[in-house]
Amino acid sequence: MFKPKAVKSPAAMPRHVAIVMDGNGRWAKKRFLPRLAGHRQGYESLRRMVELCLQRGIAVLTVFAFSSENWKRPVEEVSGLMDLLVKGLMREVPKLGEQGVRMEFPGERQGLSELVRSSLEQARAQTAHNDKLVLNICFNYGGRWDIVQAAQQLALRGEAITEDSLSGALSLAHVPDPDLVIRTGGEQRISNFLLWQSAYSEFFFSDKLWPDFDAAEFDRALACYAGRERRFGLISEQLAASSDAA
Repeated sequence: MFKPKAVKSPAAMPRHVAIVMDGNGRWAKKRFLPRLAGHRQGYESLRRMVELCLQRGIAVLTVFAFSSENWKRPVEEVSGLMDLLVKGLMREVPKLGEQGVRMEFPGERQGLSELVRSSLEQARAQTAHNDKLVLNICFNYGGRWDIVQAAQQLALRGEAITEDSLSGALSLAHVPDPDLVIRTGGEQRISNFLLWQSAYSEFFFSDKLWPDFDAAEFDRALACYAGRERRFGLISEQLAASSDAA
């Protein structure tokens, strides 16, 4: 289990932020640009988000980069996304390593080219020792796939399927469940992202398209999160009593 370094941040700051980065294509369409231009701009937004998380003491950032359903998109778009990933890793991994960012790539490897698979594994190996921020880039990922593959692992090992054992076999078992899930682009659905892990997450839906999601909007999401009461099935009075006892 990942144990981040202690950071000076407000008690209400989420430890783990997950983001559905939606709106790249619409951003490009509004500007009469090809969809890949929107994805390239979205890549820049992800770079900015990593910097913001480092500045604000977030321990884990998980982003939905390519879903298992995205294979249905036009061939040229899928190919462009693969190329953007490989070239982006070549450029960014050295800098991310210097910043103390550890990279993980939850998702199905089957179906990916050898070049993409090797790029993911190299980035993961080169940053494995870092502990300032865990960056999970969910690539060829689906929440249903994650639950199924976890159950299959346990069945093959002959282990009982319980909440704890299933959680431990999921592809994000190395980090705590997300405290805050953000979706950009104005849509208000989960789209098969972290179905198990987001059971008690707080959600923030932004109308901004992902390429336009900036520091001000991120801080608005954090402020919204800070104003919520996370009860996990309890009532407010129980939380207050527990806080007083501590």
